[in-house]
Amino acid sequence: MRLTRDMQAVVVGLGKSGIAAVRYLSHQGLSVKVSEYRQQNELGPDEMQVVEQYCLDLETGGHSQEFFASADLVVVSPGVPLDLPVLQDAGARSVPVVGELALAAGRVSVPVIAVTGSNGKTTVTSLIGHLLRTAGKKVFVGGNIGTPFLEYLLAPDDADLVVLELSSFQLQRAGKFRPDIGLLLNISADHLDWHGSMAAYVTAKKQLFRFQLPTDSAIVGNDDTMARDITTRATVTTFGSGSACRARVSAHGVLVQPGFGSSGRPEKYDLNDTLLQSRVNMYNAAAAVLAARSYGCCQEDIKQGLASYQPPEHRMTPVADIKGVAFVNDSKATNVGAVNAALSGFSAPVVLIAGGREKGGNFSQLKDVVKRHVKHLILIGEAADALAAALGPVVPTERATDMCEAVTLALAAAEPGDTVLLAPACASFDMFADYGERGRVFCRCVEDLKIREEALE
Repeated sequence: MRLTRDMQAVVVGLGKSGIAAVRYLSHQGLSVKVSEYRQQNELGPDEMQVVEQYCLDLETGGHSQEFFASADLVVVSPGVPLDLPVLQDAGARSVPVVGELALAAGRVSVPVIAVTGSNGKTTVTSLIGHLLRTAGKKVFVGGNIGTPFLEYLLAPDDADLVVLELSSFQLQRAGKFRPDIGLLLNISADHLDWHGSMAAYVTAKKQLFRFQLPTDSAIVGNDDTMARDITTRATVTTFGSGSACRARVSAHGVLVQPGFGSSGRPEKYDLNDTLLQSRVNMYNAAAAVLAARSYGCCQEDIKQGLASYQPPEHRMTPVADIKGVAFVNDSKATNVGAVNAALSGFSAPVVLIAGGREKGGNFSQLKDVVKRHVKHLILIGEAADALAAALGPVVPTERATDMCEAVTLALAAAEPGDTVLLAPACASFDMFADYGERGRVFCRCVEDLKIREEALE
């Protein structure tokens, strides 16, 4: 979109993306104001420094019609509800209401790889960046992970390409943003409490492909019926378990069918000796391999990158072994789809720790996978009653008042060879600051339990 120096912009929300938007718009010569729902005394020093340096005015404690009256452009941070009356009024006055991706559209001089999906985004985004760096490329990795995209545009270095993780919030106001290579990993119910409906959530995810060109690439998870049903002018390449997929997940890794200038023989990427050997991460690896090959990385560089990759924390992360029982931290499994994928990858019985704050998903959709893989269910948090109602008929269930009690009950219910899995299917905000804190508390409780058990031997 066209930005001119006579424009006045209002940035809504002063998180990381909001700060980047303020700085970017100011450097483009626009006059910038900020509207923030928090009170001024709740803003941090970095936020206040940006306000004092760049902003004409600051509104805190809510959003008023008067503050937006002179706006020529409204920029919303990810997660700001788009049904706010001030945003509805701005739209009715034909004032553009956009997100950071719309501002960036058409302003990037290097190829862009963008990753979205309900689950696996961070792993796939960071893995793509790692594979490209292993191949000798200079890569900016950001978006919903790490550094906001607009920060890159403020000081573009000599990166060969940009790799972005994109949430449904970011895509909902993406304007004409277009990735050269777009990845849609999967779609399952998530953030329905915010989007309002599954249809709205799916529409936001598929915005990724809306403005792609025939020369672009779309990489899609073929095992997911909602994900593979896309409309795009780009060349579509799939990954999954089916024989028709370009990248097929096998028992030991990923098999890529001929293409990408290969010799005509399938390419084999063995993951058994890597940290990507779980079933969930094999799918993530398949998507990342396709992206790297689409960009032109060679097979040997990709193999080297897969072998040296360290996955992010709280995503199917082994924690400890106690009395022959493995403890695994998948705190990032905050929705039904993530838990389904995690459980489906186990052959041994699982004692599952779940619960937290509901996000609008349907826990009954877990019945089949829980019946097949879970021998005992430990419930915590606000959603314990709802989870018990949905899953209690198919699995023995207990309640715990906190994470350490849940870990202790889980070990008591397990036998050697079993796995205790933290995969909450819920947000963390009823008991923890975020999923990271939840995962760290789980790890600490497991470590403390291991010390106590060893002391008894």
